[in-house]
Amino acid sequence: MQKKANKLPNGSLLESMQDKINYHFKKSDVLKQSLTHSSYANEHRNHSLKDNERLEFLGDAILDLIISEYLFSKHPEMPEGDLSKIRASIVCEASLAKIARFIELGKYILLGKGEEMTGGRERASILADAFEALTGAIFLDGGFEEAKLFLGRTLISQVEQVTSIEDLYTDYKTLLQENIQKESNKLIIYEVVGEEGPDHDKNFYVEVYHDTICLGKGIGKSKKEAEQDSAKKALNNLKN
Repeated sequence: MQKKANKLPNGSLLESMQDKINYHFKKSDVLKQSLTHSSYANEHRNHSLKDNERLEFLGDAILDLIISEYLFSKHPEMPEGDLSKIRASIVCEASLAKIARFIELGKYILLGKGEEMTGGRERASILADAFEALTGAIFLDGGFEEAKLFLGRTLISQVEQVTSIEDLYTDYKTLLQENIQKESNKLIIYEVVGEEGPDHDKNFYVEVYHDTICLGKGIGKSKKEAEQDSAKKALNNLKN
């Protein structure tokens, strides 16, 4: 007999998650594993819980394949090098974490006490890993076509809403560095100028400088996100 997701911890929440992603699991244990962070599994070893790292590995490969197929069909004239760069930008940590936040995946993840206390539900790396694991779980539970439909409703749907390839989670720091190096050999410096909010929901403020000149100011949930945002603002300022 098929197990129902409501037999799992936080069952009502897991039901609502499945409603949100428009996919209901036949194998509840696979769903549970996809949402079990290693910190939680380590704290509950007597329950023989499996963490989501193996599913993350599987989901990563499935993501690469489905996004590759999507880009191959979407951009028939694009060379391999550009396709690879765009794929990397779509399946990068920031991109996957953004989609995970969109489907509110963070509130369903099983975390250890330490990760819970330090804001793990909003940490980009944990969210991105959980999204990969969920993709892998859907593949195991429903097959390749269901995984493809899931990514079409979530990740690919968001990709199709952007107006340019540059908006696909571009590495703006690299773009800024390449732009500046055309004219100058002086270093670009990123400086954290402020932090705001509690540890689990903090904003970082970063300014990017070149030769003592502030090129842009950014904000993000992590220092890396804030640096990327400041580099994006700097590029816009340089264009103008």
